[in-house]
Amino acid sequence: MRASAETRLLIAGQAPGRRVHESGLPFDDPSGDRLRDWLGVDRETFYGHPAIGVAAMAFCFPGTNPKGGDYPPPKRCAALWRPRLLEALPKVELTLLVGSYSQAWALGVKGPMAETVRDWRARLPEVLPLPHPSWRNTAWLKRNPWFEAEVKPYLQERVRQILQP
Repeated sequence: MRASAETRLLIAGQAPGRRVHESGLPFDDPSGDRLRDWLGVDRETFYGHPAIGVAAMAFCFPGTNPKGGDYPPPKRCAALWRPRLLEALPKVELTLLVGSYSQAWALGVKGPMAETVRDWRARLPEVLPLPHPSWRNTAWLKRNPWFEAEVKPYLQERVRQILQP
């Protein structure tokens, strides 16, 4: 987790993956490269700007399932600490719900992630649901070119506004 009382842009993913768990830096992997591209920020800004905060639904790596993917974050993690964390972040203007786990917890949605992301305008200006930037979603991004054409430019402009002094 990397968040403070100065956080204005909160990035809520699911849980750190193995590589991130080992490095201690959230999104310190190829999915982070893609996320930073979506945001329109470089690595230095992502990790160094006090307005950017990252707080996943679980703080710990949940382990690898037999098929090679990561297990989902334990539900008890978010229920235990997330409300208290959000109370301690009074300046958050935009929360990015990255992936289906964070969207389900924050929005109570149970349908496909694609539908939640497709309806991205309905939750603005406080919340923006995003697909997970993992390589596993590359095919989804190719099938949904509207994401890069519509969501990415909107997101980059909002991030520019939020990071202005």
